[in-house]
Amino acid sequence: MAAVTFCIVSAETERLDRFLADQLALSRTVAARIIADKRVTRDGRPLRASVQLERGAVVTVELPPEEPPPKSYAPAHRDLTFAYEDEHLAVLDKPAGLVVHPGPGHWDDTLVNVLVARGTGLAQGAAEGRPGIVHRLDRDTSGLLLIAKTDLAHRRLTRMIERREVERVYAALAWGHFANSPVDIEAPITRHPTDRKRMTVLAGGRHAVTHVRV
Repeated sequence: MAAVTFCIVSAETERLDRFLADQLALSRTVAARIIADKRVTRDGRPLRASVQLERGAVVTVELPPEEPPPKSYAPAHRDLTFAYEDEHLAVLDKPAGLVVHPGPGHWDDTLVNVLVARGTGLAQGAAEGRPGIVHRLDRDTSGLLLIAKTDLAHRRLTRMIERREVERVYAALAWGHFANSPVDIEAPITRHPTDRKRMTVLAGGRHAVTHVRV
């Protein structure tokens, strides 16, 4: 069984259940279940959900086995804005706070579930558990997202992205002084070793080039 250890560095205290849900991208319900199952410990002792974590605290989380993706998807209802749609694909404006596809902690409240409720046809040739998904945006990121309705559209859109024939532009708030603009950032990117919600620059990661203009 996989386990992950967190060392608290924030000066502000935070409830264990909230911290766990945030760091592992889980719903509060799933985080509470993990804590109730005594999978979260400090110095070998199980912790309660209401425990306030202070700077310097070290907690270990035993992650439950990953559940297999569902063979069907529960419908979820939410308003979506579409920039374009035809019988092959759709381009929608994903709102912040919405997870793109089902996964641990978010099996029935994702974009895929909303599209199922809407009756949108989704390509089945995508990765298991990600029908119609061509690329992703993080839960807290808003922006345009490509959705494939047919397997042919999914193959062609995926190939276009792989060949960098699709340009993706991100707008972000930056803090500090940038001496040069524009600037190209070339560094290997991979998932953060302890914070699954974040990506980080790390040797052995996937080659990435980001063009930044301030």
